[in-house]
This record gives sequence, structure tokens and C-alpha cells, in this order.
Amino acid sequence: MNKQLWGAISLSLAASIWGSLYVVSKYVMDYVPPFTLLWLRYLIAGLVLFILMILCRQHKIERRDLMLLGWIGFIGYFVSIGAQFLGTKLSDAHTGALITTSSPVFTVLLARPLLKETLDARKLAALFLSMLGIVMVIGFNPESEKSWQGSLFLLIAAITWAFLSIYVKKASARYSTLTITTYAVLFAAVFTTPVAIGEMQFYEVRLFASSLVWLGTLYIGIVSTAIALFLWNKGMDLMDAGVGSLFMCFQPVVGSVLGWLWLNENLTLSFVAGATLILAGLIIVNWPRADQILNE
Repeated sequence: MNKQLWGAISLSLAASIWGSLYVVSKYVMDYVPPFTLLWLRYLIAGLVLFILMILCRQHKIERRDLMLLGWIGFIGYFVSIGAQFLGTKLSDAHTGALITTSSPVFTVLLARPLLKETLDARKLAALFLSMLGIVMVIGFNPESEKSWQGSLFLLIAAITWAFLSIYVKKASARYSTLTITTYAVLFAAVFTTPVAIGEMQFYEVRLFASSLVWLGTLYIGIVSTAIALFLWNKGMDLMDAGVGSLFMCFQPVVGSVLGWLWLNENLTLSFVAGATLILAGLIIVNWPRADQILNE
């Protein structure tokens, strides 16, 4: 029970932090182009995590596992987040949020063949309620103008994030959360470098235009990346991948609340209903079964 609880807390905090990322990055990206910001994000996070990893003496890995950790950095932090950037640019914001937060669907489906996790009625019910809640929180406008290319990139982002969750679970059998997160972020920084360099040839980078820009960049790198990715990977280590992925549904809820508080955006009754459905789904899937209670 304690393991499940700590996993739920870690994943809830990570998804909540990523909810705040929308508000901060919305401001910073007026001064720093997206892939350059992504590169800075990984450089800052990688430096912080690397120092902690060395201090904790958790830097040693087997050479044969470099490929696995590099794959996590590539598929999860480079391809998934990069595709999310491109998809959001080509599509509208609501479609972007709706498709990318559908990754729990793919995680639940992939966890069965790749991790041999069970797919029971509780998971399916929780998945249905959470996805329905996301639609209500974000909204759905079938008449909005969006390109099929944007939706395709967003779908790639959702699927590759599901693969990230699966392979983090696999790597956690051999290494600590700190080791996995650090190496994956450093690999992601390497993969992002050529894209950022190319982007900087066409866009002006005004990182020091004001204190809010560089402070926001530090927040994105340290809190939204180093801390949040560590918490997410830790939570995925403590829980089934299919169950843990559902906590991603917190992200649009927190983002909407912060948008209401700081950007004067409106919260509707559908938001409240959707948030309630998401919470209900998480309670259902994490509520201890009768046999678990008897065994404790």
C-alpha cells in the first residue's frame, strides 16, 4: 500500500508540474524559439541531475545498457516532445492537448504485451472515465481549423510517450530513477543540439530580454524537467505502467486552473465535471481490492 501511495504522489506531482509548464512556456516562447528552449531545458536539467548523480554515486552503468538509456532519451524526450511541439504548431491548442494526453490509452495497451501487465475491468473503467474527463476539461470543437499533419505529429507524440513509460519501467529493474533520468536527459540534449542550432539560424533568441525570461527558463529546466521527470520515472517504477500513466490526466486540469488564476481564462461547468471524472477514474484504479486488504 505504501509503495502504491508514494507512486501516486510522485506521478500526481509530476503531472501537476507539467500543468504549470503551459503557463510558463507560453511566456518564455515569445522570446526563445521552441526547440532552442527544449535544448536549454535539457542542458539545465542534465547539469542539475548529473551533479546529483555524481554526489549520490549512482553514475555507473553497464555499457550494454547505454542503448536502452539512449533509446529512452530519444523516443521519449526528443521524438515525443519534439512531435508535440510540431503538432501543436500545425494544429489548434485544444486538439494538441486532447491528443497528447491520450497517451495512457497506448500505455495500457502496450503494457500488456511488453510488460505482461494484466488488463482488467478496473483499468478499462478508469481509462474510460479519465479519457472522457479529458475531453470535458479540454473541450472538443469538430469545426476548429486543424491540419491532419498536426494531428499526426500529436498522435506520434502520444504513442512515443507511452513507449517512454514502458522502457523506463524496464530500465528501473536495473538502475535507480536518478540514473535513468540523468542519462536519458543528457542523451536528449545531444539529439536536440543540431535541431536547436538550425533553428537559431532563423530565429532570434532573447533569453536575457528580461529577468522573467531567464527565470522562467530556469524553472522549465530545473522544476519542469529535472524534478518532474525524476518524479514521473520514480512513480512509474513504483506502479504498473498502465495504472501510472493515467496520472497524466492531471496535466490539463492543473494547466486549466493555473490559466484561470494567472491568465484570466474561464473555468466552465464542463471543466468541473471532467475533473471529477478524472479523479473518479484514478480512485477506482488505485482503490485496494478486497484480497489486498486481507493480505495486509
